[in-house]
Amino acid sequence: MSPRSVKESRSTVVQLRLPTTLSEAQRYLAEGAVPIGGATLVWALWQRDGFPEQAMSLRDLPEANLIGREALGAAVLLHQVDDRVPDVLRRAASTVGTGAVRRTATVGGNIVGSTLRCLLPAALVLNARATVLDGDGTYETDLADVVAKRHLLLGLRWRDPVTSGYHKAAAEAGGPPPLVVATAVHAGSDGRHRLYVAVRDGYEVISESTPCHTGAEQVLHDLDRTELGSLPPTARDAIRREVSEILARPIGH
Repeated sequence: MSPRSVKESRSTVVQLRLPTTLSEAQRYLAEGAVPIGGATLVWALWQRDGFPEQAMSLRDLPEANLIGREALGAAVLLHQVDDRVPDVLRRAASTVGTGAVRRTATVGGNIVGSTLRCLLPAALVLNARATVLDGDGTYETDLADVVAKRHLLLGLRWRDPVTSGYHKAAAEAGGPPPLVVATAVHAGSDGRHRLYVAVRDGYEVISESTPCHTGAEQVLHDLDRTELGSLPPTARDAIRREVSEILARPIGH
């Protein structure tokens, strides 16, 4: 495939690689191409620090464009994340930035490239696993590894939850990151249910889980004995509301 040329105002030319197969993507990585996601985050950095010779977008790679009840590709634009995925992930994507941002930003760029990582709490409560690509090929890993090492993300996979919920506090533009509380209930192999909770407080994301067949008050007590119990009162109040709401649904536990 012939690369496209992206010309910047100071006559800097970046060769844009658009692989259609995993082998092509792997070869471009080996040649030094820089993954760009939706380019909403890297463009300003390139203007400041200098442009690479090659960039790579996964927008034409089938494996990175999946949308389903248990899978989401890294090249999917945020405005494309709809009711084919669990509610917690759909609602998280729908609250990122403005409509213009959501029509450009990608799932992978948000999770790996953004400091806010708005989709990360939702992915954590889905207990999602990540498929990544490096010079040796593709493999599966956890989200903590992806975030820490900034892997090239191809997509996410998870088991469909019984139910899920999402809360994002109101916030002023340009202010601190708003509080996020994501929740999901999963069915275990033993027939019992387990509640997953992930909270973004500032730039930090904390996630915990606990059995939820014991009733809301016991669940909240158990969560309060985890790292979630060290959060500020405003965050703990939001956790209590969201957990009480999701456990009040008819989920059969």
